[in-house]
Amino acid sequence: MDESRALLERIAAALERIAPPAPRPADWQGDPAYRWDGQAARPVPGPDALPLETLRGVEEQKRAALENLTRLAEGAAAHDMLLWGARGMGKSALVRACIAALDAEQPGRIALVQLAPGSLAGFPDLIEQLARQERAFLLFIDDLGFGSDGRADMLALRSLLDGGILPRPRHVRIAVTSNRRAIVRREEAEAGALHQRDERDDALALADRFGLTLAFHPCDRDTYLTILRGYTEPAGLAFDEEEAMAFAIQRGNRSGRTALQFATELAGRAGKRL
Repeated sequence: MDESRALLERIAAALERIAPPAPRPADWQGDPAYRWDGQAARPVPGPDALPLETLRGVEEQKRAALENLTRLAEGAAAHDMLLWGARGMGKSALVRACIAALDAEQPGRIALVQLAPGSLAGFPDLIEQLARQERAFLLFIDDLGFGSDGRADMLALRSLLDGGILPRPRHVRIAVTSNRRAIVRREEAEAGALHQRDERDDALALADRFGLTLAFHPCDRDTYLTILRGYTEPAGLAFDEEEAMAFAIQRGNRSGRTALQFATELAGRAGKRL
């Protein structure tokens, strides 16, 4: 018996040595952004965010998002946000830029918490931690899917936004981005096969739970060039409009992402940082 017990103790000690250390409790007051993996939060001391003034071509969306997040940061009532539409038009960039701008004005009053894919199962633990904090938090779910891969997260999020048993503190709101146009077009729920209709109905039920919905549409030539100037003018970069259009054609679309890529190319040629 003593030998068996000693063997078990040695095995247990070996397992403890090779097991990953338990995650440290997050310091929810120490950083401007965090990443939640479903079990623990990892601080992001320097989140990737463009200056808000460089984001052009989405002026109405920028105004509405910043106004809503300013309310949240100041302790007033604020909406959960859905940003949907064309890819590359700055949905996630706008969320990050607004939070960075507010943090620059008054450090520490609001933080961004990005939720990793599949992490919504740990949402109750996250809310329990954030409920004890004094600062405001925006929980960010980027590029939420509505097919079979994202269905579980979508249904969980729908319950969390409205109708779930878990109360959500007023200083914690949610922002979601999605490329799925059908999420807000109710008439499309009547088209397609039965499983497609069910999927759209689920998406629409989720969309109804957001107090602020912002649409991002594909941009025309003038809007594309306006977006591009937002990146090039602060860096003192000039560009040829026809070359800029050829760059977009080569990549198959005009978007904010394409404009940023072309601006990066121009900055690289000039030996500048963007």
